[in-house]
Amino acid sequence: MIRSKFMGKAVIWGTALSAGLILFSIAFMLTIIFREGMGHITWEFLTTPPSNGMSGGGIFPAIVGTFIMVVLMSVVGVPVGTITAIYLTQYARQNSLFAKWIRFAVNTLAGVPAIVFGLFGLGFFVQFVGRGMDQLGGGEATVWGQPNLLWASLTMALLTLPVVIVSVEEAIHAVPRELSEASLALGATRWQTIWKVVIPNSSSGIMTGAILAVSRGAGEVAPILFTGVAYFLPHLPQSFSDQFMHLGYHLYVLTTQSADVEATTGIQYATTLVLLIMTFALNFSATLLRQYIRNRTRN
Repeated sequence: MIRSKFMGKAVIWGTALSAGLILFSIAFMLTIIFREGMGHITWEFLTTPPSNGMSGGGIFPAIVGTFIMVVLMSVVGVPVGTITAIYLTQYARQNSLFAKWIRFAVNTLAGVPAIVFGLFGLGFFVQFVGRGMDQLGGGEATVWGQPNLLWASLTMALLTLPVVIVSVEEAIHAVPRELSEASLALGATRWQTIWKVVIPNSSSGIMTGAILAVSRGAGEVAPILFTGVAYFLPHLPQSFSDQFMHLGYHLYVLTTQSADVEATTGIQYATTLVLLIMTFALNFSATLLRQYIRNRTRN
């Protein structure tokens, strides 16, 4: 009995200590980033393109490029992931070979390194799909057969797809089975039950998947190295076939490729702070939308 109590208290204190260390590390990291970067964030820094060999100017093209890519990634990835999760939970038989293949593919994608997604995007979207589109258009000019904003966004959507599928599946499984059975018993079709009962009651889980996708996609750099990001681009992308700047890649360039890395230390911290603020803002917006949908569903 005494040993069991001791072990229980040890587990509690060990868990609390681990959580405290994690919170302390995060707070320490954010404090340094905020202290070093806040002094370099000005209106000019946020609204002008980089200049003077990346050691001057601002990050406006990188902010806009990151935002557009995250939105496109979410618009493509979240619906596809949600539809896949609905099929696996509502239509596919558990012993179906096709469903097993899908689950195997999802689990495999979740463990694939991010750089592999970039190579896949280069080979499939850029060289196969993009060049095929150019050839269908006459092949006189290379428009889609090159890295651009659309291919980078689709590659990031593939990267975040497993996160969305798993989150939505768990949310659908959490919906009481009695609700679906009651709907079917009242004469509703399978699709009407999904649209009117399952999706509204699992909407918070769908938004959770979107939040997790945004959190991962906003900071990833490896998948877009080959599919659309630009080293230096002082103007904004005018169409989906243009390249773009990204905050994460811009930070990588500042820390590794700048002519004077020490001179850009303040800009590095400021860029990191802006990237964190943008990620938090996107997540907070998705959280508010999730809460709104949840309250509306309850009412």
